[in-house]
Order: sequence, then structure tokens, then C-alpha cells
Amino acid sequence: DSLHNNDTGEKDPTLEMELDQGKMDQEPGRPTWNRQIEFTLAGIGCAVGLGNIWRFPYLCYRSGGGAFLVPYLLMLLVMGIPLLYMELILGQYMRRGPVHALAKACPLLKGVGLATVAISFIMCTYYNIIITWGLYYLFSSFQSPLPWQSCNNTWNTPNCTDHINPNTSSHSSTASQQFFNYRMLERTGGVEESGVLRWELFLLLLLAWILLYFCIFKGVKSTGKVVYFTALFPYVILLALLINNVQLPGAMEGIRFFIVPNWEKLLELEVWVNAAAQIFNSIGIGFGSLMAMSSYNNFNNNILKDTLAISITNSLTSILAGFVIFSAFGYMSHLQNIPVSELAVDGPGLVFVVYPQAFATMSVAPLWAILFFFMLLCLGLDSQFAMVEVMATSLMDGFGGPLMKFLRHKEMLVLAVCSTAFLLGIPHVMQVGIYVFQLMDHYTAIVSLMFLAFFEVLAICGLYGVRRLSANLKEMTGNRPNIFFRVCWMFVAPLLITIILVFTIIQFKPARYEDYVYPPWAQGIGWVIAMASIIWIPLGALHTLWVLPGSFTEVLYYYQSLSLYL
Repeated sequence: DSLHNNDTGEKDPTLEMELDQGKMDQEPGRPTWNRQIEFTLAGIGCAVGLGNIWRFPYLCYRSGGGAFLVPYLLMLLVMGIPLLYMELILGQYMRRGPVHALAKACPLLKGVGLATVAISFIMCTYYNIIITWGLYYLFSSFQSPLPWQSCNNTWNTPNCTDHINPNTSSHSSTASQQFFNYRMLERTGGVEESGVLRWELFLLLLLAWILLYFCIFKGVKSTGKVVYFTALFPYVILLALLINNVQLPGAMEGIRFFIVPNWEKLLELEVWVNAAAQIFNSIGIGFGSLMAMSSYNNFNNNILKDTLAISITNSLTSILAGFVIFSAFGYMSHLQNIPVSELAVDGPGLVFVVYPQAFATMSVAPLWAILFFFMLLCLGLDSQFAMVEVMATSLMDGFGGPLMKFLRHKEMLVLAVCSTAFLLGIPHVMQVGIYVFQLMDHYTAIVSLMFLAFFEVLAICGLYGVRRLSANLKEMTGNRPNIFFRVCWMFVAPLLITIILVFTIIQFKPARYEDYVYPPWAQGIGWVIAMASIIWIPLGALHTLWVLPGSFTEVLYYYQSLSLYL
């Protein structure tokens, strides 16, 4: 029994009092999911996103194909599943979003909760631009031939080539590259040149936010209905694409590269770090989104089933997407008559350059393009649901009374959040937009997230304590977590996250886009963006130390003693 003292067998009055206080703090009027499957689907939709389609295959490709799957699956087992379980337990028990849940769990690191909301909001302002690009490609796909199939367009330059040829000059670019750079983005030469507003992209960005608003404006009640489609339909399209791709010439070579390990790559530390970081980014640990969504669960819900469903489905989706993408890689290598390992593949370009280039050579090309970009729309919206919901939930938890007096309805609060994020996203639909996007993504998704994850694990597994977390779970479900989860929370996950953070710092490289290197002032803005979320962690700690009674030394000694006791 987790309420009993380990030495005497008597109940621990301090822990019992804290659990009783947790019961009193639970919100009896808090809305809940209509059916538990809705939370599971929403969680899957939050975890499964564009990263499964391009980041996982890209990292797998760069890390030697099948060799990447070994550390990836190991990191899923010892870090991804335990840390997701940790977040969902805390969210469901506290019945609060990440700000108030972490403030109650660990006042010293209450800034971690604020940081999770900040990073989610920052990411949702620029993440929607990917949905905007997807909408642009989707609408552009309703024509034959596809606009990126040939070089006979007004935006093409003399060095454009519409034939895939391995002997082509390095100064040339494909029709697909030029459509992305010169037709859709109309990009400038660098961040120094802002250019003009791209009205087509501006209107599509507005459309993306309107779609998102009407999917979530009723909170979990409306989101729970939408996820039945947005979380499940992408799998129908992925399977259709896979069935089509495996019949293409050369597809088996790509699949063989994907599943046959290059064992020498396992000796490289970077491959293991990339695998851990991909699990971490893909499941969304540290964003607070799933913690906020779990706060709407029934208090006695069996959270382990949801944890396993979300994390395992997320990884299986990545592997399914790997078969889809690598079969296309094999087809591209067949067309170019070069090995799969020598293809030019680079990050987001995989979605908007390489794969559309493969579509252009398939039969019924517009149909496959429409299906693919509609799938991206569903995946993007699912991820956005959670990032916007965490902001709305945190505002309602902290300022629900005053906000409702002013706004009257929660729908207006969601509208205010979406409108603010839309306005902040306008720089991304200018001609300089791709450089702004890359700068924000680099300093938010790479720099900020690693620091945030480290302090979240320190707050929950360290200062709040595995013992308390176990007691919370027992109160909700009647069962304590098994020894595997307790060992992962106490030792394995903190160690791995520390290694990732140290490696991220040591290997840090300034932001760049293709061959363009950002000037120092732009890198400075990037650090300001990173600090916009990280800064809340030390500020929260200083505020706690300031308001607690006793001297600074006494307060620090109290927390040190508490962490050793737990």
C-alpha cells in the first residue's frame, strides 16, 4: 500500500493528507469526454502528425535505414511509454492543465507548466503554415498535368529540369523544387529581404484557422467528434499509397534499405540520440498537450490502456509511413539509376519537393496528390487541436471566472486564441516566410524543447516523486505502477534526457536553410524566441522562493530534504 510508511507499516499522514487535498481540489463540474475512445483517438491524433511522415523517414534515411529502427524501438520502450504514462497520470489526477498541475505537483518548478503552454502556443503560430502549404498543394492538385510536372511555366528558370537525371548539373533544380520555391513561396534571397505579402497564402492561412476553430470551438465535446475522422482517415490513405507504391519499379530496393540494418551505424552516438529525440518529439512529451487532454478524463479511467494505445499506434504509424516513403525512394532511385543511399533528401522538402516529384511520374498523378495532401491536412489539424486546447485549458483553469465575465462563452476564448495565433503567423505568409519558419522551428522544436523536457522530468520524477505518482495512480485505478515503470521514472528516463540535452548543447549548430546562413541579428532573434518559453522556468522558481516563508537557504534546504525523502 503506497499510503503506508516503508519501515513501520503505518500510514504516512503527510502523503495521506496530500491525497485527500487532491480529492477536494478535483473539479466536479469539469467537462469530460463523451466516450473514453474519444480521448484515445484525440491522443493518437495529437501524437501522430507530420513528423511521422517526414521527420521519421528522414532520420531513418540519414541514420542508415534499418539500423535506426533498433534504437528507435528501444527508446520507445524505456522512455516514450513511461514518460507519456507519467504525464497522463498527473493530468488525470490533478484535473488541471499543465500550468496548474505542475504548480501543485512541484511549486519550485511551476514555471515548467507555463513553459509548456508557451512552447505550444509558439509552435501553433507557425505549425499552421505547414497546413497552409498543404492546402496550397491540395488545391493545385486538381488539374492535369500537375503544375510541378514540367518546366513550361512562367515561374520556371532556365536551369529548370523536368527530367530526373543523375548527370544533371548541380546548379540545376527540378520542376518540383521550383514550384515550391518560386511559385508557392516566391521566396526572397534571405531574411534581410522581407518581400511582400503572399495573398494566396494569407487567405489559405485564414482558412486553416477557420477550419481549426470550428473543429475545437466547443472544447472536448466538438473535438471528440472530429477526431473519429481526422485520426482514422489518414490510415486509409497511407494504406492506399502503400498498395500503389509497392507495385512501382524499384520499390523493393527502397523497402530493403528501410528494413535491413547497416550495423556499423549503431556504433555512432548520434543515431541513438536521434532515435530518442524522435520518440520524444513525436509523442509530444513536454508540450503539455496530452496532459491537458487527460485532465478531461473520468477520474477512475485506466490510463495505462490509453498510454499504450497512443504510443504504440504512433510508432506503428511512423513505420507504416516508412514503408510508404521508402518504396517511393526506391522508385526514385530506379528512375535516376542511382543507389537509394545517394538520393538528395532533406527534411520538410521530403513532403513538398521529393514526394510530389514522385507523384508526377505515377499514373493518375492528380488523384494520388489529392489523397496525399488531404492526409497531411488531417494530420496537421489533429496536432493543432492539442496545441490550441492546451492554451485554452490553461487560461480557463487560471482565469476562468474573469474571462467568462468578459467573453461570456468559452467559444469566444477559443476564437481569441485562434485569432491571436493567426495574426502572429502572418510573417510566415510573406515572401520571407520560409526563413522565418525555419528560424522559429530550429529554436523552438530543438533548443527549447530539450530544456523543457529535462526540467519536466526533474519536477515530476524528482521533486514530486515517483512515490507520490504511484499513490496517485493507486487512488484512481486501485493499482500501483509496476517495477518497470518505477525504474524508468527514477533512473532510465532522467539519464537519457540528460544525455540528449548535453548532446544537443555540444552539437548545437546555428539555424540555416539550405545553403543560406542566418546573420547574427537573426540568430539573436532565434534565441529570444527560445527564451520566450524557457524563461518561465527560472522565473517560476524565483517567485516560489520569494513567497515561501523562511530564508532563501532554509527554503532550498527544505526542497533538498523533500527530494531525498521522496
